[in-house]
Amino acid sequence: MRIGIDVGGTNTDAVVMDGSQVIGWTKTPTTPDVSSGIITALTDLLDRTAVAKQDISAVMIGTTHFTNAVVERRRLLEVAAVRLALPATETLPPMVDWPQDLAEVLGQHIYLVHGGHEFDGREIAPLDPDEIRRVAADIRAKGLRSAAISSVFSPVNTIMEEEAADILRAEIPDLYISLSSQVGRLGLLERENATIMNASLQDLARRVAASFRSALNHLDLHVPFYISQNDGTLMSADYAERYPVLTFASGPTNSMRGAAFLSGLKDAMVVDIGGTTSDVGMLIHGFPREASVSVEIGGVRTNFRMPDVLSFGLGGGSLVRSQADQVQIGPDSVGYELTEKSLVFGGSTLTTTDIVVAANKADIGERSRVADLDSVLVQRSIDEMQRMVDRAVDRMKTSAADLPVVLVGGGSILVTREIQGASRIVRPEQAPVANAIGAAIAQVGGEVDRVFSLDGQSRTEALDAAKQEASDKAIAAGASPETIQIVDVEDVPLSYLPGNAVRVRVKAVGDLSMA
Repeated sequence: MRIGIDVGGTNTDAVVMDGSQVIGWTKTPTTPDVSSGIITALTDLLDRTAVAKQDISAVMIGTTHFTNAVVERRRLLEVAAVRLALPATETLPPMVDWPQDLAEVLGQHIYLVHGGHEFDGREIAPLDPDEIRRVAADIRAKGLRSAAISSVFSPVNTIMEEEAADILRAEIPDLYISLSSQVGRLGLLERENATIMNASLQDLARRVAASFRSALNHLDLHVPFYISQNDGTLMSADYAERYPVLTFASGPTNSMRGAAFLSGLKDAMVVDIGGTTSDVGMLIHGFPREASVSVEIGGVRTNFRMPDVLSFGLGGGSLVRSQADQVQIGPDSVGYELTEKSLVFGGSTLTTTDIVVAANKADIGERSRVADLDSVLVQRSIDEMQRMVDRAVDRMKTSAADLPVVLVGGGSILVTREIQGASRIVRPEQAPVANAIGAAIAQVGGEVDRVFSLDGQSRTEALDAAKQEASDKAIAAGASPETIQIVDVEDVPLSYLPGNAVRVRVKAVGDLSMA
């Protein structure tokens, strides 16, 4: 049996599954310290289901800790940004396009040194070990605890980043080190940005992982636990400590994977409405469609894998305001205080939940508390919520054809009519905890995005090498080797580069290893 947990801004959801069967689930308010909310959810779940703790083999957790830290500019380490590229790339230094407030939090410690490769693996300049040692001396003098190393075309040839990391580690043994070749894709600035962000989260990642372990130990659940990645797969807790940036947007991804599981649909639109926000994304072969362009996180452009998700401020706790003959929904929300502040629960704040109860579309709290709401206000609010959902679905569609829409999340009760552009609407029975189910059923994945020169090898040899590398990454993240499958292969000839170059992207997934 597995337990899946998703920690959202409003609720912490938990579900226990036996294979593909949902045994039971619970939804409790998220607590400010998060961990106590997990303990409450797990305690309630085990009490409800009477599942013996010794029957639980693993726990899967989706968390927003790291995204929130970047957005809020809190709990981040100052980072030494080391770029191996001289004599090239001086014009645009690291963090050149960052929001000033975030750059200042991370310290803007920039080090440009010699190194880097061309797309086909040829050196731009050799790595100078003494130059790296001088960087190490300055890092030590400044008391920095984390470093991000990036090199031109390092996804093609990783050796210089690895050599620079070995030198820094020898000079400063307790330094956190993030390598861009292990975090991002091709495109130096965006890959470097993602790596710097990952480096800034290293200390928080270890504290969060320790907090999760403490919560499980408090309940005598001495089992492995895994963290959700943003491509719909899992990684071990140890792997998550090294690459916390890979958890960004894992919440919407879990919901989409859970929606695919509950509905049986592999290709559909998913609308996940929570307590604070709504997320709309497209399922392709049961996995979220990936963003094809750079994605901004906290105002910073990055190019590591991210789901193509549209988020907007509609949730069960969204505030409703009447302005003349118009209604404004959100984007602010009462969040996890819904059961205290909403009218139907005895509070004084008008929320979207109050609206659907007043419209007799849901039975939550005490309907008598909203019986006197103005009928015109209620109708306008229902209309506006529907328009918000219709617009979001239309924006995420890639063709004019109607397609199935799966509604999940505790706030899915806000959709009370047919959705424009939907061939049908599917509301799974366990829709309120689709996110936790998505975490519980997730597989383990690995991905490669590299440029290969076909001058010295065939296309088949390049694809085989990429498939093997993706499989090795999946195994390193905790996948069982015998279950590895290649689920996505893409190769694009790069006619603008010499040497018969081709860009290859491969994704491998496998079942979680319980060894």
